Amino acid sequence: MSQEKLLDIVYADNKLVVVNKPSGLLSVPGRGPENQDCVVTRVQAMFPECRKFPTVHRLDMDTSGLLVLGLTARAVRELIDQFQKRQVKKKYIALLDGIIKEDEGIIEMAFRLDPYNRPYQVYDPIHGKLGVTHWRKLGIENGMTRVEFSPRTGRTHQLRVHSAHPLGLNCPIAGDRLYGTGTAPGQLKLHAGYLCFTHPKTKEVLEFEIPPLF
Repeated sequence: MSQEKLLDIVYADNKLVVVNKPSGLLSVPGRGPENQDCVVTRVQAMFPECRKFPTVHRLDMDTSGLLVLGLTARAVRELIDQFQKRQVKKKYIALLDGIIKEDEGIIEMAFRLDPYNRPYQVYDPIHGKLGVTHWRKLGIENGMTRVEFSPRTGRTHQLRVHSAHPLGLNCPIAGDRLYGTGTAPGQLKLHAGYLCFTHPKTKEVLEFEIPPLF
C-alpha cells in the first residue's frame, strides 16, 4: 500500500481497529469511483480479515480523530449496540470562529436534513430529532474559542449545527464549509480526541485520547 494510503492505527487486535482519521478523508465509501478512498477501504486493505461492512460509527469527511471499526460481524453488532445505548464516551475539541463568553453549558436542539440542500441540516422543533451536547470552554486563541464537546446524542452534523445556529452557540466551527466560512476540504477545526468503549470480546474498557493538530 502506498504511503499516502496508509492510516494512523492507534490500536488493533483480531476483533477491532481504532484509527486516527485525518481531516479530508471519508469514513465510508461515497458515490462514484472517485470517492472510494476512505477509512473503510484502507482498513480492508491493511487487514485482509476485515469484513465487508466494518462501520460502527462515522466522522464527517472534514472531521479528524478517533474512529473504531469492527473486523468481525459480532464485534460490529456489539459495538453498534454500545453506541445506540449511549454507553460509548466521546469528546471532541473544536476551534470556534468567534468569542464565547460563557464557560460551559448544554445545548438541546432538534434538527433534520434539508432534502433540497443535502447534506445541510436545518433546525426543526416539530419534525427534527433532538440533539444534546455538553460543551466547555477551554480558552480564547487569536479571536477564536477552543471548546470541548461531549455529545450525548450522535446526530449527523450535530456539533457543527449546535455551534453555528443562533439557538446553539451562534459561533460556527472554524473552517466549516457548510455552516461557517470554510472554503475547502480539510479546513474544519473539529477533532474527535477521546473515545472510550467496552471491548466486545474481552469486556475490557478501552480508552483512547489523541490531541488535535490545531
